Amino acid sequence: MKEADLIVEGGFVLPMNKKDSVLKDTSVVVKDGVIVDLLPVQKANAIYSAKERAGGSDYLVMPGFINTHHHFYQTMTRVLKKVTDAKLFDWLLYLYDIWANLTPEWVEISTKIAVGELLLSGCTTTLDHYYVYPDNKNNFLDIEIETANQCGIRFHPTRGAMSLDRDKGGLPPRRVVQEEAEILKDLERLIQKYHDPKDFSMIRIVNAPCSPFSVTKELLKESINFARKKKITSHTHLAETLDEENFCVEKFGKTPVRYMEEVGWLGDDVLFAHCVHLSDDDIKLLGKTKSCVSHCPTSNLRLGSGIAPIRKLIDAGATVSIGVDGSASNDSSCLLYTSPSPRDLSTSRMPSSA
Repeated sequence: MKEADLIVEGGFVLPMNKKDSVLKDTSVVVKDGVIVDLLPVQKANAIYSAKERAGGSDYLVMPGFINTHHHFYQTMTRVLKKVTDAKLFDWLLYLYDIWANLTPEWVEISTKIAVGELLLSGCTTTLDHYYVYPDNKNNFLDIEIETANQCGIRFHPTRGAMSLDRDKGGLPPRRVVQEEAEILKDLERLIQKYHDPKDFSMIRIVNAPCSPFSVTKELLKESINFARKKKITSHTHLAETLDEENFCVEKFGKTPVRYMEEVGWLGDDVLFAHCVHLSDDDIKLLGKTKSCVSHCPTSNLRLGSGIAPIRKLIDAGATVSIGVDGSASNDSSCLLYTSPSPRDLSTSRMPSSA
């Protein structure tokens, strides 16, 4: 008999292929972390021996969910009364001053809670957009990475950043912003220390300036060039609210998407969170450049941001995935509340370099 590491038996197996197949009484055979066979249960048992077995005739077996936008640290500030009915900019202005007091213990505990909730909801791969470094404490993302690794989830941590404080026309307070050179230096450190580009990697670092209203144009340009040199994915918030659109039009004379085009932030190695407020021209541009969008419906509804034009984005050629967003604007890290149908999941993926 052939040897396998794991055989998972399912009364029903969803391979998530283009045919939307549903396989009955099927076993999933795993060797060295790779699915090597899908066979009827009796045939799998006749061909393979396994070190471990799971499932059964009453199980539904399907690929793990992939969460493409989150903020683990926000788990500790969910359901606060002052922000339950606030719109994004007011919500951020209130919470920035709370997040400025982040501690190592806060980061560790919030990571355990967020990853635990994700795993319990069937999520096996997650991105986390971490961008708050109070008083230049650069080790906070290391704490998050090491804690998530202990939990066993496949992880895409982002080296987020804010460089445009209130005195310079941005939203965040001075305590949580950093200089461009320091941000890029730390991104390089994290890539050297943690990034693994190989197939089936458990950790890949992502470049992630926070948003058009919290970072400088210089940081956007320099970070995307650096990320492409290092062949890593880039991520940011985009077009989440009308306030953001008005900010970009007033400050840059462009919509958020057109501003991203100006600074070089379009392409299949870029993942944008939200993309709620888009013109038809914006949608065509995102589709033409094969840019990726993380759709966060629960958070968008919770903050009253609106409903993203997902069908138009998919039809235009953009790649669309699902994100829970931070628990401060979602109240949980559960993908079951935000997941699409199996048909839509079959076309979802991380950006090409992930």
